[in-house]
Amino acid sequence: MTSIASLKVKIFADGADAPEMLEMYSKPFIKGLTTNPTLMRKAGISNYRAFAREILAQIRDKPLSLEVVSDEFAEMEHQAFEISGWADNVYVKIPVTNTRGEASYALIRRLASRGVKLNVTAIMTLAQVREVVSALSPEVAGFVSVFAGRIADTGVDPVPLMAEAVQMLKSRPKAELIWASPREVLNIFHADSIGCHVVTATHDILRKLPLVGYDLDEYSLDTVRMFYRDAVAAGFSPCR
Repeated sequence: MTSIASLKVKIFADGADAPEMLEMYSKPFIKGLTTNPTLMRKAGISNYRAFAREILAQIRDKPLSLEVVSDEFAEMEHQAFEISGWADNVYVKIPVTNTRGEASYALIRRLASRGVKLNVTAIMTLAQVREVVSALSPEVAGFVSVFAGRIADTGVDPVPLMAEAVQMLKSRPKAELIWASPREVLNIFHADSIGCHVVTATHDILRKLPLVGYDLDEYSLDTVRMFYRDAVAAGFSPCR
């Protein structure tokens, strides 16, 4: 098993709890951070601007992706310029379509041509990757975020799709492919093996990284001890 230290893929922390975000930011192996409205709602955030300003006051030297929250392209564009102005390290997340399934490619092209650094999100097909890559400016940094974990949830192996996406991005050297929504630590190694640039992971997954390379016999023993400890603590007995 490859060690974390030898990975070439960059690991971004995905979350919305401010203390957890700052904890992950402090770790040298975390190269960037992302969030989204769903994570923010789960974290109980009620004031988007205040949350973003608080985080950006302390995270200045790593990329941080923040998402627009409108379903109309004109308002998305307005929000994108507002959000991008908050800090130089901000990448504005634009969904690949709105809720009516209308593609965001024209908006992506306009924003990229104006120098807005984008993170195009919720992508799940190679056709979408192709259109997004075409819309991005070769002169402006950006991320193409493919939800490989959700693809896997449908029973489809995302590795071949992601490998092809890596090739597609070669025409945009300033754009990077994100393996988004991983379901397990192994996905980080999948992303690394195909040359994916970035993998995002929630704090639950990132906290499992110390297990990488752990002896499986020891892990087996740890598991047996856990079952026994919990049975004793609960007072379980099949005989009474």
